[in-house]
Amino acid sequence: MDLFTKYNIPGPRYTSYPTVPFWQTDSFNSNAWKECISTNNNLEKPISVYIHLPFCESLCTFCACHKRITKNHSLETPYIDAVIAEWSHYFDLFGKKPTIAELHLGGGTPSFFSPESLDKLLKGIFQYANKAEAIDFSWEGHPNNTSFEHLKVLNNHGFERVSFGVQDYDPVVQKAIHRIQPFENVERVTRQAREIGYTSVSHDLVFGLPFQTKTSIENTINKTLELKPDRISFYSYAHVPWIKGNGQRGFNDDDLPSGPEKRELYDFGRQMLEANGYFEVGMDHFAKTSDPLFTAMKNGSLHRNFMGYTVQNTSMLIGLGASAISDIGNAYAQNSKDIKAYENSVANGELPLLKGHIMSPNDVFLKAQILNIMCRFGTTWKVSDWDTKDLFLLIQKLKEFEEDGLVEIHSKGLKVTPLGIPFVRNIAMLFDAYLLQKKGTENLFSQTV
Repeated sequence: MDLFTKYNIPGPRYTSYPTVPFWQTDSFNSNAWKECISTNNNLEKPISVYIHLPFCESLCTFCACHKRITKNHSLETPYIDAVIAEWSHYFDLFGKKPTIAELHLGGGTPSFFSPESLDKLLKGIFQYANKAEAIDFSWEGHPNNTSFEHLKVLNNHGFERVSFGVQDYDPVVQKAIHRIQPFENVERVTRQAREIGYTSVSHDLVFGLPFQTKTSIENTINKTLELKPDRISFYSYAHVPWIKGNGQRGFNDDDLPSGPEKRELYDFGRQMLEANGYFEVGMDHFAKTSDPLFTAMKNGSLHRNFMGYTVQNTSMLIGLGASAISDIGNAYAQNSKDIKAYENSVANGELPLLKGHIMSPNDVFLKAQILNIMCRFGTTWKVSDWDTKDLFLLIQKLKEFEEDGLVEIHSKGLKVTPLGIPFVRNIAMLFDAYLLQKKGTENLFSQTV
């Protein structure tokens, strides 16, 4: 059996640990979350903020994000007001203005909102916060509706990094995923971002989409290389049609590349990117050697959270907006996914929480191990950190990976080999105490490879 067939199983992407399906929600409530905030409130250090902007004018049928499809732009103002009000509730908990080092606008489609609405949002955020001296502010733009004014307004607020969702340039693939966008639109927004002063422009590509072939991947990457983005994300399409409201329809399972074909698309795309000076950083990301993301990987400071890979490693990430997730180091919380319920909770002076998880000491320890594997392709430990039985079982399972050439085990840790990098999710899964207790993950996670 080849390695791909052996290890292509459902598994988490580990933007958190424990992963959301395994949160222990029974012991979580609003008061517990507020207590965690107050005991972990070291505001002398900068924090990160993620803002979820959920509206989209049309449904992209590959997308598994939380979103609402509408062309009603009168929804902008009440939603922006709710996000600012939610942030003011956190300000009351903090008792002082936090300093924001990292800020990301995601969606949904942030560029659904008018430049004026985004300007209002950010003025509201910084009414209750200060900017760090060194900031990393980024946002996601749709090439079809991102205007010069969008780019300019956000740049005026300190945003110097933008990512544009390209996915694939092939017309057949674009039709299948309901994402028709000409190359000219991507070229325009990329050029405008650079003219305005953005220092990093990223293009997001996806492999494993319906009707994709090596030819379409080659054409897409060649067109992408013409525009010389600073970073390229090369994501694996996560096929999770069982998740309610994810919009993955309009094509059949038979239209998707098979497992081995999908693997070939990744290998082919990676080779093209590396041949043109883009090198793999963590999982899914490629950057030039001059990029801070690549530098962070090399010096061991790369971090991963709900926003993906980042050079910032703050101890507190506050998620604002419907469905947004917060991570404060020893606890997680997710906001209500229903937009109206979210807005009503905030209007009533409440934090709009849906669920959360208070971390145990073992959670914190295993989270660090998994982060090391996902960010640094290796980890170390002290034998005293482990229950003897758990460590013995881990080593026994790792030996099979070592025999397959995916890891090198030493007395106090492991190193992922170059052959093992595409299987890094599988390696991290061996450290997941919740996953090891669960029987069956078929309808929880996408395939790992």
